[in-house]
Amino acid sequence: MGKSSHMKRLAMPRSWPLPRKTSVWVQRPDPCGHSIECCMPVGIILRDILGIAGTRKEANQIIQKGIVKVDGKEISSINRGVGLFDILTIADQSYICTFDKRGRLSYNLIDSKKAGTKLCRLNGKTTIKGGMTQLNFHDGRTMLVENASKDEWATGSTCKINLSDGSVVETYTASTGAQCYLTGGNHVGEIATIKEVEIKRSSMPNEVNFEEGFGTIQEYVMVIPSSDDIPMGVDE
Repeated sequence: MGKSSHMKRLAMPRSWPLPRKTSVWVQRPDPCGHSIECCMPVGIILRDILGIAGTRKEANQIIQKGIVKVDGKEISSINRGVGLFDILTIADQSYICTFDKRGRLSYNLIDSKKAGTKLCRLNGKTTIKGGMTQLNFHDGRTMLVENASKDEWATGSTCKINLSDGSVVETYTASTGAQCYLTGGNHVGEIATIKEVEIKRSSMPNEVNFEEGFGTIQEYVMVIPSSDDIPMGVDE
């Protein structure tokens, strides 16, 4: 028996900026590279977040016109999840998914020139048969590289991906002075500058301390090129 395409509103993630008591059910996103806390179905985004569609049926009609893309690829399912740092394009307008300072998903308008690339956090690496290294990114994306050095592809770094061909344009490491966007914890949605990274020689997670006077675990830290890469909508 397949998994339900809906769930009760009272059980939906707190990161979804939707009222909980307007109806019983809410649409569930299809399985994708993001956890359910970090993504929302495109149908809800079109109807309830952006207000482009008035009903679920209208949202589906918009999608069937072929003008809705996620990360540069045309989608056909109203249940397609759009998650953290994904690029959602509707006709000639593009939006990026981030968290606001209350930890809720936010879809903010960006310049079309920035819609051709995407920031992806490198969550881990796997050595596979033949000596190749598989890079595993936060959105479920994977990439195979040869002769992957520890410094070149460090876990916790951020890669800028060219969405047209999937190549890595630039890599940003979690080093002293780097700017970061926080994806969890008490300071979610904020931008901070790294002061030091504490590497734990145990099962405890690595910690990152910031010049702003606080710290968090490395899992919540995403290095960014500059604060200009994060829309002002996250400060609302």
